[in-house]
Amino acid sequence: MTSNEMFRELPFPYPGGVFPKQLGAVVQKTVLSGEEPARLVIHTQDNSWLVGDGINDPNEPGACVATHIWHVIEKDRSVAELASLGCGFQVTRDGPGEPWYAEPSSFEGDEEDEED
Repeated sequence: MTSNEMFRELPFPYPGGVFPKQLGAVVQKTVLSGEEPARLVIHTQDNSWLVGDGINDPNEPGACVATHIWHVIEKDRSVAELASLGCGFQVTRDGPGEPWYAEPSSFEGDEEDEED
Protein backbone atom coordinates (compact mmCIF):
# COMPACT_ATOMS: atom_id res chain seq x y z
CA MET A 1 0.00 0.00 0.00
CA THR A 2 1.18 3.48 -0.76
CA SER A 3 0.11 6.55 1.17
CA ASN A 4 -1.93 7.72 -1.84
CA GLU A 5 -4.22 4.68 -1.77
CA MET A 6 -7.63 5.12 -0.18
CA PHE A 7 -10.01 2.44 1.01
CA ARG A 8 -13.71 2.84 1.75
CA GLU A 9 -13.42 0.38 4.59
CA LEU A 10 -10.64 -1.40 6.42
CA PRO A 11 -10.84 -4.14 9.06
CA PHE A 12 -12.36 -2.79 12.28
CA PRO A 13 -11.44 -2.35 15.12
CA TYR A 14 -8.32 -0.49 14.04
CA PRO A 15 -4.94 -1.47 15.47
CA GLY A 16 -4.06 0.74 18.42
CA GLY A 17 -7.45 2.48 18.20
CA VAL A 18 -6.07 4.78 15.49
CA PHE A 19 -7.60 5.58 12.11
CA PRO A 20 -5.50 3.95 9.36
CA LYS A 21 -3.78 6.46 7.08
CA GLN A 22 -5.41 4.87 4.00
CA LEU A 23 -8.98 5.03 5.35
CA GLY A 24 -11.35 7.05 3.22
CA ALA A 25 -14.48 8.90 4.29
CA VAL A 26 -17.24 10.87 2.64
CA VAL A 27 -16.72 14.40 3.95
CA GLN A 28 -18.72 17.58 3.49
CA LYS A 29 -16.61 20.13 1.63
CA THR A 30 -17.44 22.78 4.25
CA VAL A 31 -15.62 20.66 6.85
CA LEU A 32 -12.71 19.87 4.56
CA SER A 33 -12.22 23.56 3.71
CA GLY A 34 -12.44 24.62 7.37
CA GLU A 35 -15.50 26.78 6.66
CA GLU A 36 -17.45 24.73 9.22
CA PRO A 37 -16.27 22.35 11.95
CA ALA A 38 -17.12 18.66 12.00
CA ARG A 39 -20.25 18.32 14.12
CA LEU A 40 -21.40 14.90 12.91
CA VAL A 41 -19.38 11.73 12.37
CA ILE A 42 -21.13 8.52 11.33
CA HIS A 43 -19.64 5.02 11.27
CA THR A 44 -22.16 3.14 9.14
CA GLN A 45 -23.26 -0.46 9.52
CA ASP A 46 -21.19 -1.35 6.45
CA ASN A 47 -18.02 0.11 8.07
CA SER A 48 -17.92 3.35 6.03
CA TRP A 49 -17.29 6.78 7.58
CA LEU A 50 -19.18 10.01 6.95
CA VAL A 51 -18.23 13.44 8.30
CA GLY A 52 -20.57 16.41 8.16
CA ASP A 53 -20.95 19.93 9.46
CA GLY A 54 -24.37 19.21 10.97
CA ILE A 55 -25.83 22.38 9.44
CA ASN A 56 -25.75 22.26 5.64
CA ASP A 57 -27.46 19.60 3.54
CA PRO A 58 -24.87 16.95 2.64
CA ASN A 59 -27.16 15.64 -0.10
CA GLU A 60 -26.86 18.75 -2.25
CA PRO A 61 -24.97 18.09 -5.50
CA GLY A 62 -21.25 18.62 -4.95
CA ALA A 63 -21.58 19.05 -1.17
CA CYS A 64 -19.37 16.08 -0.30
CA VAL A 65 -16.19 14.45 -1.47
CA ALA A 66 -14.42 11.17 -0.78
CA THR A 67 -11.04 11.78 0.86
CA HIS A 68 -8.68 10.32 3.46
CA ILE A 69 -10.13 10.76 6.94
CA TRP A 70 -6.76 12.15 8.05
CA HIS A 71 -7.49 15.34 6.12
CA VAL A 72 -10.36 15.93 8.55
CA ILE A 73 -8.16 15.08 11.53
CA GLU A 74 -5.55 17.59 10.35
CA LYS A 75 -8.25 20.28 10.71
CA ASP A 76 -9.64 18.92 14.00
CA ARG A 77 -7.60 16.55 16.18
CA SER A 78 -10.67 15.61 18.27
CA VAL A 79 -11.95 13.53 15.34
CA ALA A 80 -8.99 11.16 15.91
CA GLU A 81 -10.58 10.21 19.25
CA LEU A 82 -13.50 8.64 17.37
CA ALA A 83 -11.56 5.76 15.79
CA SER A 84 -13.15 3.24 18.17
CA LEU A 85 -16.75 4.33 17.42
CA GLY A 86 -18.64 1.15 16.62
CA CYS A 87 -20.35 0.41 13.33
CA GLY A 88 -23.91 1.69 13.27
CA PHE A 89 -23.18 4.62 15.60
CA GLN A 90 -22.80 8.34 15.16
CA VAL A 91 -21.48 11.19 17.28
CA THR A 92 -22.63 14.78 17.30
CA ARG A 93 -21.51 17.96 19.02
CA ASP A 94 -22.47 21.62 19.06
CA GLY A 95 -19.08 22.85 17.89
CA PRO A 96 -15.31 22.81 18.37
CA GLY A 97 -14.20 22.09 21.93
CA GLU A 98 -17.62 20.69 22.82
CA PRO A 99 -18.02 17.04 23.85
CA TRP A 100 -19.05 14.39 21.32
CA TYR A 101 -22.29 12.52 22.09
CA ALA A 102 -22.72 9.00 20.73
CA GLU A 103 -25.98 7.34 19.72
CA PRO A 104 -27.16 4.70 17.27
CA SER A 105 -26.88 6.04 13.74
CA SER A 106 -29.93 7.52 12.08
CA PHE A 107 -28.21 7.46 8.68
CA GLU A 108 -30.74 6.24 6.11
CA GLY A 109 -28.15 3.99 4.45
CA ASP A 110 -27.91 1.99 7.69
CA GLU A 111 -31.49 0.75 7.47
CA GLU A 112 -31.76 -2.83 6.27
CA ASP A 113 -33.93 -3.37 3.20
CA GLU A 114 -37.10 -5.18 4.18
CA GLU A 115 -38.44 -7.83 1.83
CA ASP A 116 -42.19 -7.84 1.17
